[in-house]
Order: sequence, then C-alpha cells, then structure tokens
Amino acid sequence: MLDIYVSKEVSKTASRTLYRTTETDTITNDCWVNLYSPTEAEITRVETELNIPQEFLRYPLDEEERPRIDYDDDTDTVLIIVDIPITFRENESVTYETTPLGVILNDKHIVTVSLRQTSILDHFIENRIRDLYIPYRTRFTIQILYAVAREYLRLLRFIDKTLEVSETELEKAVSNKELYKRLDLSKSLVYFASSLKSNEAVLEKLMRGRTIKLYEEDEDLLEDVVIEYKQAHEMADVYANIVSTTTDAYASIISNNMNDIMKVLAAATIVLTIPDLIGCFFGQNFPMPWDEEFLSQPLPFIAILTSCILSVVLTAYILKKKSIL
Repeated sequence: MLDIYVSKEVSKTASRTLYRTTETDTITNDCWVNLYSPTEAEITRVETELNIPQEFLRYPLDEEERPRIDYDDDTDTVLIIVDIPITFRENESVTYETTPLGVILNDKHIVTVSLRQTSILDHFIENRIRDLYIPYRTRFTIQILYAVAREYLRLLRFIDKTLEVSETELEKAVSNKELYKRLDLSKSLVYFASSLKSNEAVLEKLMRGRTIKLYEEDEDLLEDVVIEYKQAHEMADVYANIVSTTTDAYASIISNNMNDIMKVLAAATIVLTIPDLIGCFFGQNFPMPWDEEFLSQPLPFIAILTSCILSVVLTAYILKKKSIL
C-alpha cells in the first residue's frame, strides 16, 4: 500500500500554529509517503517521482535487515533503519517479534517503508502526536523513533504483567502449557533486547549530527529518545534474565506437582489393596447380613470387615508417618 500525507494548518495563534495530518493522492513537496507491503508498481512510482535509490526502498522489506544508517551521495538521500516491535496473536497465544522500519529523507520528502502495517505510524496518521509538522523532517524522524521506544516500553510492561500471571498459574500447574508460554516470552525478550541494542547504535550515530542536521529542539528530543531506549533495553535484559533463571525452577515445580499426585495415587492403591488381599485370603464362604444363616454365624463377616477397616487405617497411618501420603 502507498499512502500520502501532508500537514495542513487548522489554527494559528500568536505563539503557536496547529497542523493536522491529512491524506492526499498526489506526491508533492513536504509530504510524507508511507509504504507498507508495497507492490512493484508502488516502489517504482516512489523511486521515479522522488529520485530515491531503489535499494533504499527494498532494504527495509528484508526481515533480516539490521538497524543502520546509510547515505547516498548522488541523490543526497538518508536511510535510517530501526527495528520495531510487532505482535502476533493465534488463538489464546500471543508472541512478540521485531521487524525493520525504514525512514528515508531527502530535500523535500520523507518516506517510511515497512513490510507490514504498524500501529506505531497510526498515531501519526490519526493526529495523536503533539507538534507534528511533516515538513520538519528531522523532528518527524525523531518523533517516529520516540514512538517506537514508547511501544517497546508498553509491550515490556505487558510482558511483565503476563509473567506475573504465569507465575501464579505455574505454582499449581501439572502440565507444560504455562511453561511453553514462558519460553515464548523468553524468546520475545531476546528479540527485543537485541533490536534495542542495535537501535541504540543508530541513535548514537544520529547524536553526532553528521548524518542529518540537528536543531537545538531536535537535540533535546533526541536525548529523551535515547533515554527511553536505554530504559527499554534495561527492562528487556532484566525480564529476560528473570525468565531464564526461573524457568528451570518452575519446570522442577511442575515435576514435583506431578510427583505429589503420583505419590498420592500410589499410596491410595496400597491402602485399598490390603483389604482386597484379606478378602481374597479368606474367600467369601461365610454368610452375608442378608443371608438367613448370618444370625447364627455373624463372626466371620464382622472379623473380615473389622480387619479391612483396621488394615486401611493402619496402612494410612504408616504411609502418613513416612510422608508418603
């Protein structure tokens, strides 16, 4: 898909001018071109009309592309690639991964390229970002990086809550279902930590001001972005370590829970086997309470019944003393 947006003035005061992001059909100066899952025709159109190297449009479409900054001398175009978080939902299972997002800047335009639509850019499209003005391409780029950092932090907090719920479930679990959930979260945290580390390297390069020109306001905003990324990276590392160190412990808990169940079942089998042995030994060759002969010969039945009850109580007591039951 290819979407084109421009900033239109909606109100103006002595101290501030407000702009609103609106969609348009024509690529003009000072516009934002958003490409996601683009077709060959859309890539060719952007390449031709904006004079952008084709490889700059294709790099972010590679799932394995790493965060970096590239510059083309011939067209004076800058490519910034960062990893952004994405969420996959399948039935009740939720997994998190990362995918590249490319931000391309030239003299008059800014282009974002991604393999799939992302909710991060929806905030800009729906005018939920304060002080957004598309012609200020440097600030717009930093605002995108800031939004990416905030999304990482939001998902990390959600993962933290999921881990707390998982711990409660694992305390009484006897299956591996909850354990598999923690393994999926562990893998997601590894993706996040790796991507955040690479994104930090991109930000450090931007801080030097050699790739794109930074104004004073941009430098302050970029410093805030760096702080957010460092916080997210630390959170991802901490959560990954917590999951790694506790998963083995919870695997042992699940095994112990299963052993406790098997121990109770084995003890119950032993308890119920003793009366059966007594009954089998003496046979059933004596009158039952409903037989006519019972009143004349009640002792065999009473003796067998008493022996069974005493054997159950005695066996249960012995197993309890040995902490088996």
